Amino acid sequence: MTEQQPYMPAIIERKWQEKWERDGLYRTPDDEGRPHYYCLEMFPYPSGKLHMGHVRVYTIGDVVARVKRMQGYNVLHPMGWDAFGMPAENAAIQHGVHPRKWTYENIDHMRQQQKRLGVSYDWDREVTTCAPDYYKFTQWMFLLFYRRGLAYKKKAAVNWCPHCVTVLANEQVENGRCWRCGSEVTKRELEQWFLRITEYADRLLEDLDTLTGWPERVKVMQRNWIGRSTGAEVEFAIEGRPETIRVFTTRPDTLFGVTYMVLAPEHPLVPALIQDSPERETVEAFQAMMRSASEVERTAADAEKLGVFTGAHALHPLTGERVPIWLANYVLVDYGTGAVMGVPAHDERDFAFAAKYGLPIRAVIRPEDRPLPDPLPNAYVEDGVLTNSGQWDGMNNREAIQSITAHLERVGKGRFATSYRIRDWLISRQRYWGAPIPIVYCDHCGIVPVPEEQLPVLLPEDVSFEPGTVSPLATNEAFVNTACPRCGGPARRETDTMDTFMCSSWYYFRYTSPKETTRPFDPEAVRKWLPVDDYIGGIEHAVLHLLYSRFFTKVLQDAGWVSFPEPFRHLLTQGMVIKEGAKMSKSKGNVVSPDDIIDRYGADTARLFILFAAPPDRDLEWSDQGVEGCHRFLNRVWRLVMQNRDGLAAPAGDRNGADARALRRKVNWTIKKVTEDFGERYTFNTGISAIMELVNAIYAYPPEADPATKAEAIRTAVLLLAPAAPHICEELWEQMGESGSVHEQSWPTYDPAELAVEEVEYAVQVNGKVRDHIVVPAEAGEEEVRETALGAEKVREWTGGKRVVKVIVVPQKLVNIVVKG
Repeated sequence: MTEQQPYMPAIIERKWQEKWERDGLYRTPDDEGRPHYYCLEMFPYPSGKLHMGHVRVYTIGDVVARVKRMQGYNVLHPMGWDAFGMPAENAAIQHGVHPRKWTYENIDHMRQQQKRLGVSYDWDREVTTCAPDYYKFTQWMFLLFYRRGLAYKKKAAVNWCPHCVTVLANEQVENGRCWRCGSEVTKRELEQWFLRITEYADRLLEDLDTLTGWPERVKVMQRNWIGRSTGAEVEFAIEGRPETIRVFTTRPDTLFGVTYMVLAPEHPLVPALIQDSPERETVEAFQAMMRSASEVERTAADAEKLGVFTGAHALHPLTGERVPIWLANYVLVDYGTGAVMGVPAHDERDFAFAAKYGLPIRAVIRPEDRPLPDPLPNAYVEDGVLTNSGQWDGMNNREAIQSITAHLERVGKGRFATSYRIRDWLISRQRYWGAPIPIVYCDHCGIVPVPEEQLPVLLPEDVSFEPGTVSPLATNEAFVNTACPRCGGPARRETDTMDTFMCSSWYYFRYTSPKETTRPFDPEAVRKWLPVDDYIGGIEHAVLHLLYSRFFTKVLQDAGWVSFPEPFRHLLTQGMVIKEGAKMSKSKGNVVSPDDIIDRYGADTARLFILFAAPPDRDLEWSDQGVEGCHRFLNRVWRLVMQNRDGLAAPAGDRNGADARALRRKVNWTIKKVTEDFGERYTFNTGISAIMELVNAIYAYPPEADPATKAEAIRTAVLLLAPAAPHICEELWEQMGESGSVHEQSWPTYDPAELAVEEVEYAVQVNGKVRDHIVVPAEAGEEEVRETALGAEKVREWTGGKRVVKVIVVPQKLVNIVVKG
């Protein structure tokens, strides 16, 4: 090439991508002599095309991986596909394409897009969750949970998406709608498989404090989702019946203020309570109405409180008073015990309900210094002392919480208790494109797990995808009908598949030994690589994937498969890519195609803009002008090298000249800044800004100054830019006559001595206004700085003939002279 040749990213990028793949540059070496580093971006669902959000997360991860390699780490940086899920099945329904064909075609296309970005993945470790050699071990995981008593089946009211024709976990219902299709979610009673994540609730909550490398907002979201509350469980007898109603309350101090009970409309006691009640028809009509209402509609703070009296009464555990039992829309059967005690005087929601239905309102807590008005205009929710509460009258209500609960324990009517918002994880899905649950049902043996040696339970090819088919696997009799593994008799396979989050909750283990055929992973390989050092992905996974992955890791630790309790040391949650103030979407017409940007400007420009436009944890506003600016900068770097490459080997000149010393200081400062921003703080935008400043300084370097200093500055600029713009820097490295790949070079280090400043510039103020600037030796004392400032010509214009009252010196920054007269 000649120096007149322009920067041609399409040719350069194809050249180096092919060479990297040919040479296996990014294969993870089996090198025990170097420290290990595991950098991982959340793997994508193969929807067919990458979007700019993908480009952002993969570019961030790639910079981290490339910097760590250059810093001497043996880096594991893999990629795979979260490949089961509803979109593939919907494509089968809409277009008559088998989900497997649709999925693998999309994977092929997206893999090529990722390679065009120049991401340094070890493709030899690629995993695909819909491949039998992977989901065999997802089924193995289910059996591990089953053997440990953590997988069970029960009939339950579940979230049902009528559009996707499947059950959703609580975490997959967003504002009352399906997280995938947005349809309104209803309730259904079905036999379903669950995992006992609630048994790990305390550990999941408490271990959040150990995750010092996680964003606080993610930890807050998980804390709120787990939702641990301490209080009392109280038993209310039912008049004329043997059953009792259990309620959990954080406010047992208000127990004497209970004037009604509320059950969820779906509570299992309701049929018995209304069996002979004159209210039966009214209650059943209310239940039917509630079945068609979403949880969000029922529990929203501004939702109208609706209820109906059952005709039955409970008995107060301490007074024996008859308490009417109601049903209400705001009580959910799967939250707490599905029953609450109504204390309208001290709860705003209960107050509104009691006022609407004419129920008694009895105050049992008052301020210490005055009585409450009667009647109460609204609920009193502050602390105070008890009243109308028998032996507890006059006691501080916080003390009464403990005292009343202890009394309930003594008389057998309650106990201290802890409640959780989190519910067991519902994993059954009535769809085809997922890992089959490895269970068979035998009339003789009951529920029988499929033996490990018979895994995987393969998905059949021939099933019906007709809309409305509740369980596609049930349409294939050859799949359904099987032999019992225990007795050999006729049996039926489970026809539900597993929630796709089962597959993504352990994939990061599989990357360490993806060719294992008898185990999900090699424990020794996992010990070497995990926990993951850097995990990068979206905040939307805070209470789904991230919580489930933590759960899986703790179960595997308890089972002796891993030695650590948490899977991810450091978590980076990147912001969205938006355009014109809104998230990119086809419906808004503001989508920018990564392929179009790469075709026009090259992958390095796309990568540089994504990194430069905003800090990684903030939303990034797309800017065509910003893309153009990044492309111009890469052209400047190209010209800088090509115009100076013949002088890169020139002998050293005066290395102690002022210009050479200034450029060396800039080089060392830039190395320090980029090392911190790329390798520690992950503020890539400011790191790139520092490289841009260095390039400007090299352009401004006088031609007569030391050429060796300039050559070293150019070499450093290329090395520092290489993780962000890998193709152009690889080409420039070769054009400079350097040997080997730029990405296999050692990361530059700075010399602290070169950062020392020889001179310092001070702003000089007179009575608070800047009148001049002075330059003094860095070692100058306060007296020298003061005298230099007072002697400056422009300063004398403002101080002449006036009395200097005070001179204030702020070291390294400012001189403020106060004058009068």
